[in-house]
Amino acid sequence: MSQEKVDQYKKEKANRKQNMRKEKLHNVLRKCMVGLVGVLLVGWIGWSAYGMYEAKRPKDEVEIDYSAFTDFSQKLEEVSGEAE
Repeated sequence: MSQEKVDQYKKEKANRKQNMRKEKLHNVLRKCMVGLVGVLLVGWIGWSAYGMYEAKRPKDEVEIDYSAFTDFSQKLEEVSGEAE
């Protein structure tokens, strides 16, 4: 081996623990990011599927009786007409 290769090997060996720690940290961060993206993707697909399911369900119809309001407004008009 040439002296350059020997020096390079010694540098790599001296920094091996730091390099291994960096690689492990990068791997953990990469796995966390992939997991987070996966959870978000599954959540988004689930939310979309639920929205489609709810859209297909029949809606309840509600009938509102406004007769009490109209009677009340007519009585107010009668009272205000008498006050003038």
